[in-house]
Amino acid sequence: MASKTKIYIVIEFVDGGELFDKIAKRGRLKEDEARSYFHQLINAVDYCHSRGVYHRDLKPENLLLDSYGVLKISDFGLSAFSQQVREDGLLHTACGTPNYVAPEVLKDKGYDGTSSDIWSCGVILFVLMAGYLPFDEPNLAALYKKIWMADFTCPSWFSSGARKLIKRILDPNPLTRITIPEILQDEWFKKGYKPPQFEQEEDVNLDDIDAVFNDSNEHLVTERKEKPVSMNAFELISRSQSFSLDNLFEKQTGHVKRETSFASQCPPNEIISKIEEAAKPLGFNVHKRNYKMKLKGDKSGRKGQLSVATEVFEVAPSLHMVELRKTGGDTLEFHKFYKTFSSGLKDIVWTSEEIAEGQRLIKGDTNNDENHKMYEQRQASDLRLEEKQSWLISRPQMV
Repeated sequence: MASKTKIYIVIEFVDGGELFDKIAKRGRLKEDEARSYFHQLINAVDYCHSRGVYHRDLKPENLLLDSYGVLKISDFGLSAFSQQVREDGLLHTACGTPNYVAPEVLKDKGYDGTSSDIWSCGVILFVLMAGYLPFDEPNLAALYKKIWMADFTCPSWFSSGARKLIKRILDPNPLTRITIPEILQDEWFKKGYKPPQFEQEEDVNLDDIDAVFNDSNEHLVTERKEKPVSMNAFELISRSQSFSLDNLFEKQTGHVKRETSFASQCPPNEIISKIEEAAKPLGFNVHKRNYKMKLKGDKSGRKGQLSVATEVFEVAPSLHMVELRKTGGDTLEFHKFYKTFSSGLKDIVWTSEEIAEGQRLIKGDTNNDENHKMYEQRQASDLRLEEKQSWLISRPQMV
């Protein structure tokens, strides 16, 4: 939310404290209670992964409880997005808390964010039921060796079902480690499990865009038909990705989450027409009202039909910002849609001269190999800077 002079951030107050505090005060939890928290943890992590987010620092200290015992994942400071995955399909920044880190993260050869998060969930389940860590040594070299070998022993009070599941999660080979869909089918896990309920439409619309489409014509303001809504500086900052205006006005390949935006120097009516032309061949029904549009897919995906709201804003007389926001459906499906959809909008997307020059070099439009190499090095450097907040683990030589 923002006014003309202030930006407001509203966050939830979680008054139940950390899950870690519960373990510290009471010791190990009963199996049914630990399983209940593990149900919530897996649901939450699965939700994050479905939206291309990898936490990379899951531990009881980062799991909060509200007054009703509902678990909340916190502290996404080390998290990564799917667009940070390199060409080999892996993440490469070793980060996290040593006792909870997966062995492949320590080996510094790349790792899958989904699989490494699952390992951390297994360590958490062990801690909840045992009251202590499965891997805990006085020095890092000994600790890492135990993690690499998955050298741990389940206490005698663990049930056979719990032992079996934990051993499948704490598999040192990420390729054979159990996946979340497989965890959901595990007999021990399924006891007392209630699948989460997702609403068909998410509350992430643009100015209640559904209400606008359903409203009667007599309530419409005539000025809305004349030109797009003007956007002030605070609105512009609040809508930009990571509060960076560079991200707003520069085309970022693959940088799409639940919402995205681009700038255009074309007239607003031309922008609307181009969006419609690009969406219809992809199987989307288009509903227009002034400078707002709603695109709705005709096929049902993982989370129902993909629905996208768009709006054109005037930043300056000759510059417009186009905002696209997923209002229904799955985020990864939105990512795939936008990748194809954006290719049909190349003629209207505005990019800075620097980005255009970089694209020219990448396409091989110049014979200057040295400049090409420098550009690639800069891109690699930018990738490292995106993860500069990560806490790097000092990795001893494997023995």
